[in-house]
Amino acid sequence: MPENTFDTPDPQSHPEAPVNADIVSIQAELDEARSRALRLMADFQNYQRRAHQNEAQARREGVAAAVAAVVPVLDHFDNALCMDSSAGSAEQVMQGVRVIREEMLKALGQLGVTLISPRANDDFEPGKHEAVMQRPSEGVEPGRIVQTFQAGYQLGPERILRPAKVVVAPTGG
Repeated sequence: MPENTFDTPDPQSHPEAPVNADIVSIQAELDEARSRALRLMADFQNYQRRAHQNEAQARREGVAAAVAAVVPVLDHFDNALCMDSSAGSAEQVMQGVRVIREEMLKALGQLGVTLISPRANDDFEPGKHEAVMQRPSEGVEPGRIVQTFQAGYQLGPERILRPAKVVVAPTGG
């Protein structure tokens, strides 16, 4: 019977063979992990770039909406300035200013902005109202609003753009 000419490795005669296989396997896993990490970094950088682009676009859209809401008010001002000043009375001018103010409030309303203009004896709400002074007033309860010096503005239900400046009746103490 002919002798087998194929050499079969004897695991005990070559102990480094399993270690080499482990090293090759670990190196392949490391290469795959590096590749995944690079893909994730690239995906994240793309996400950041898109997020910045979306933010810039949203800002441009917001400005465009604000300008579109205010342009009709400017048109009213232009029309008023083109009128013959000798032909109108002071009362007509005041009425025109009131109309333009209402148009401006309407434009702000389209943008979600509301007027904060409390009346006498309304509750004083810190944050929404800014007390600029105290003054007693007949018929106004202590700690409540006596007068509004300057209206405030609110965006949506929660964000105060500017508190209303008010006079408050002093509390007893």
